[in-house]
Amino acid sequence: MKITDLRATTVAVPLQAPLRHANGCHWGRFVRTIVEVETDTGLVGLGEMGGGGESAVAGIRALKSYLVGRDPARLEEMRFLLANPTASLYNNRTQMLAAIEFACLDVLGQAWGVPVCEILGGRVRDRVTFASYLFFRYAGTNGAGTIRTSDQLVAYARACKAAHGFTTHKMKGGVFHPDYELECYRALCAAFPGDRFRFDPNGVWTTEQAVRFGRAIEDLNNDYLEDPVFGLAGMRSAREKVSIPLATNTVVVNFEQLAANVLQRAVDVILLDTTFWGGIRACVKAAAVCETFQLGIAVHSSGELGIQLATMLHLGAAVPNLSFAADAHYHHLEDDVIEGGKLKYEGGAIRVPDAPGLGVRLDRDRVARYEELYRELGPYPYDQDPGRPGWTPLVPNDRWADPSDDREPFAKKVSRSTSP
Repeated sequence: MKITDLRATTVAVPLQAPLRHANGCHWGRFVRTIVEVETDTGLVGLGEMGGGGESAVAGIRALKSYLVGRDPARLEEMRFLLANPTASLYNNRTQMLAAIEFACLDVLGQAWGVPVCEILGGRVRDRVTFASYLFFRYAGTNGAGTIRTSDQLVAYARACKAAHGFTTHKMKGGVFHPDYELECYRALCAAFPGDRFRFDPNGVWTTEQAVRFGRAIEDLNNDYLEDPVFGLAGMRSAREKVSIPLATNTVVVNFEQLAANVLQRAVDVILLDTTFWGGIRACVKAAAVCETFQLGIAVHSSGELGIQLATMLHLGAAVPNLSFAADAHYHHLEDDVIEGGKLKYEGGAIRVPDAPGLGVRLDRDRVARYEELYRELGPYPYDQDPGRPGWTPLVPNDRWADPSDDREPFAKKVSRSTSP
């Protein structure tokens, strides 16, 4: 079997509402690039990567000269062909490699008649449990309300739990002052006795702020405190002073950083991302290292559609030492590009697909609709928040948005961004 063609399509899929984070905002939609690898047998494999537009599509197309005529089963050779360590210093192809690996594994699973998780060593679980992912947000255009106060946060968490069955809750912080977010987090934990919790300010605090916050939540039912500061040195300093496990998806995203963390522990839990690490197989390898050195693992979310979510499910199915509920932005999406629409949560979990390959197929009508939406709206600056004009995410940032600020910039500026 040989690769005969490579295609890329950028889409914009609406979110329920614009989601605020420490460095900016998701502007009411996720922009993703779908990758298709076609073979001489007629099988087509699917991949996905973050962002998009002309540069992403051109980058994928530029890889045709590397891949056409190659065997999609020779994945280790492909890894060095596209992103060997020296070349990667200059071309930064990690996410493209991941998207192509997804598609090749999808092809192989279809050809061999087995789900991808069976190729990865066989499943140890049939369902992957997920945490709710709770954001401060602006109002959506389809009735989704603002989340700015602790009452609004708790009300949304209750609705998510009722709809999807979550028993673990993740709160995204770094938007308001740490003291205010501490109040919101404690209110969230008080609302769901017996559930598990985690907090993530995206690395925008100083070490001193992180220690102060970490000590203030030590009595709660925490899974971990995720990326309170940026960098292994800062994480190590914070870890020495708080009793809560620290987790990261930013400062350990490759094997060199994982080795550094093993040699001098700064992080207790590694959040494996199938795109950031360069593919599902790299995450399986990293999980084995974490098992050896008794590091916890979870599955990270980078704003996925159904294709990447399927990779997360197959990863979660194949690694025995998955210690925590996975992350997913998925319940914030209004739709998906796969046949049948969004995958379903049942009791806070999603079933691992049983069909050969990744187990998801493209809905061409949906792809066309959201490709057109991308053409209409274009990309958005992930690291800017239109509700905070002139704002810069300094560390420490002494210009946090005021929780009482009633500006809703998306109501007029991008009112179409949450409508198919």
